[in-house]
Amino acid sequence: MLRPLNTLKLNNTVNKSTFAPLVVSTLFILLTSLLAHCARRFVQKSIKEPFVRLLLEEAIAAAELCGCCFELIIVADNFGVATYAIFLFALTIWWSLNWGDATACPYTHIEDVIEGRGDIRKALLKIWAELTGGLLVFRYVQMYWTLEISETHKNKAYEDCTADLQVPVLYGAIVEGIATCMCRLASRSLSDINPKFATAIDSFIGTSLVVAGVLYRQTVLTYQYEDSSANADLSVSVYCKVHVGKAFDYSGGYFNPVLATSLKAGCEGHTLMEHAVVYWLGACAGSILSVYLYKLPVIQKYVRGTTEVNGDSIWADKED
Repeated sequence: MLRPLNTLKLNNTVNKSTFAPLVVSTLFILLTSLLAHCARRFVQKSIKEPFVRLLLEEAIAAAELCGCCFELIIVADNFGVATYAIFLFALTIWWSLNWGDATACPYTHIEDVIEGRGDIRKALLKIWAELTGGLLVFRYVQMYWTLEISETHKNKAYEDCTADLQVPVLYGAIVEGIATCMCRLASRSLSDINPKFATAIDSFIGTSLVVAGVLYRQTVLTYQYEDSSANADLSVSVYCKVHVGKAFDYSGGYFNPVLATSLKAGCEGHTLMEHAVVYWLGACAGSILSVYLYKLPVIQKYVRGTTEVNGDSIWADKED
């Protein structure tokens, strides 16, 4: 549901002479959120059939997500990662509090089918609604950008886009899958532990993952271990190198198929089939894997270990 941008520029200073464009971007995001909120309230009051209402709410949520993320690209490129992080953190809290049962994320419905909480037909319809909302919102964004109210929007409306996929398709799909799996495991754990301020914690974790991947994309962590003692029969040497944030260099790190399709489908650098394999098949496979990994005893032991038998959370300030 979040937008990890491969195209973010590490510009951490805000020039006061260009502060006006930030106001323009802020107003656009506020306008988009307000329109989505009004549309959501209208649907809730006027549509009586629950499933039809949910389909429309999914479309609205996806449109709001993608519309705001288009503008977040502008914010990040011109005002730095810190400003981007503040916007994203605030938006994720807003979305969590206002979307209700809508998720704007296709693989959550697949998880529901696997766990017996939904059927395939309804899941496909929800995905269709999300994809429709995510694709249609670009016309709204393009109309706003065409006005070129600020310098940061100049020539953006019809600018050619390039794909974020920088590696072979299979490799990109694996990266998206593993990252999505990790995100879903963290989300499930937090949901079951249910600490106080869970929404804020979840938003902070999601924002941190995005920002860390951008800030430390070139960082390499190394670990070396040697055992060459005189009494040893065998000398052992282990060297491990981890490239932090490489998901953003490899595939863009979207972790949401609808978001990736809205922002990058049809861009130069990959075909639609390659896009589908990486951002749909890869992400959904990672999500499905998380369902089964979460049931492993080692993970369940950790989750259950955070709650006493009487139901009182070990999180000191949480009210049960």
